Amino acid sequence: MFKGGMGNIAGLMKQAQQMQENMKKVQDSLGSIEVEGASGAGVVKIQMTCKYDVRRVTIDPSVMDDKEMLEDLIAAAVNDAVRKVEATTEEKMSGFTSGLNLPPGMKLPF
Repeated sequence: MFKGGMGNIAGLMKQAQQMQENMKKVQDSLGSIEVEGASGAGVVKIQMTCKYDVRRVTIDPSVMDDKEMLEDLIAAAVNDAVRKVEATTEEKMSGFTSGLNLPPGMKLPF
């Protein structure tokens, strides 16, 4: 049995609720954090929020003539931005999961 009885459980529930509220604040703030994905040594750049909203696409005029290459560069820049969003989100949320003793590789559904 728990030492302290029901009071201890109530305290844990309150901590869990506070953690959930703090996680929500961080999740909400991710919409204002932007990352930049790039490809082709920066000839294509994608500005994306950590909520996966693309804010800006920048394309150097030097690649405008080659449609196929440009399509590949855009895809690569978007993928780069997505990886940066995932890394930033994981970094911001890691403070909440560090004390939970989750098995390696297990993630909470954010």
